[in-house]
Amino acid sequence: MKAIAAHFRYISKNGRLDIEDEQGQASRGREAVRELAEDWRYGGTLIDDIGDRREAYNIMLSMPRGTDPLSVLRSAREFAQAELTDHKYVMVLHDHQANPHVHISVRAESKHGKRLNPRKADLQRWRETFAEKLRGWGIDAEASRQASRGADRNYPSLWRKKAAEEGRERHPRPERKTGLNAMTSRKDAGVAWAKLVAALRASDSSTDRGSASAIERWVKERSVTREIGKRPIERALEPGRGIEPTR
Repeated sequence: MKAIAAHFRYISKNGRLDIEDEQGQASRGREAVRELAEDWRYGGTLIDDIGDRREAYNIMLSMPRGTDPLSVLRSAREFAQAELTDHKYVMVLHDHQANPHVHISVRAESKHGKRLNPRKADLQRWRETFAEKLRGWGIDAEASRQASRGADRNYPSLWRKKAAEEGRERHPRPERKTGLNAMTSRKDAGVAWAKLVAALRASDSSTDRGSASAIERWVKERSVTREIGKRPIERALEPGRGIEPTR
C-alpha cells in the first residue's frame, strides 16, 4: 500500500492537482489523497503496506501536443467507465507538459473479488476503446500499433521517469526498441504494407495506383525499413518483385 499511496501523491503532485475517483468525485489536497489511499486499503481485501502480489495497475492515456486536454480527460473518464467497471480507480490530468495525458491507477481487485489481469489483447482493446472515446469528442484517433505506423519509440515506465527526475536512474532505457521481438514486428508490418501496395498497384483504378505510390513512399521513410538496409521489406516494395516472406 505504501507504493500505491506514493503513486497517488506523485500523479496528484502531492495534492496540488485534482484527483478523480470512479464515482466522478474530484478532490484536491494532501488529506484527500491520504483518504483515497485509506479507502483503497480497506475497500475490499486488506492491502498491506508491503505485499507479494500486484494490488494496482497504472495506466497512462496520452495524446500529442495540441490536443484539447479537457477532451482527453473526458475520453479517459469514459474509457475507465467502460473498461474498469466494478474496480476502484483514480485519475489525474496532466496538461502542464508537452502532451496532455491522464494517469489512471486501478485497484486490481474488483468490488466482487475478481482480480484484473490484463493481457496483450486486453491492452489493445483498451487502446481501441480510448480511441473510440476520443473520436466521440471530435479528436481524430486510431489505435494502431507502433510497428504498423513505422514507430519504434520506447516509452519509459513511470518508475523510470520518477527515478530520472530524481537523478536515480542508473541505466537509462534506449529511446528506440531494438530487441528481436520489436524488429520482427516491424518486419512483419513492412511485409503487410508491401502486400497492400502490390494489391493497389494491380488495380484498374488510377486512384488505387496513386495510393500505392503514396504508401510506398511513406513506408520507405519509416523505421519499418530502417533495420535492414535495402532489405527484404524495401525489396518487396520495388516494382516487378513479388512479396517475399520475412523469416
